[in-house]
Amino acid sequence: MSDLRDKDDRIGLRTYLTPEEAKEFHKLFMISFLIFTAVAIVAHILVWNWRPWL
Repeated sequence: MSDLRDKDDRIGLRTYLTPEEAKEFHKLFMISFLIFTAVAIVAHILVWNWRPWL
């Protein structure tokens, strides 16, 4: 019974992720968020140069 408990080192309610999996997911999520934010900033700058809205 203790072997099952040691192997099943899941965190949180209904996440079904081990701490290592959660860290990897968080890392990928943050990288994709930063890329999305950078693209959005560049798009806003380009649109502002094309047609300023203020």
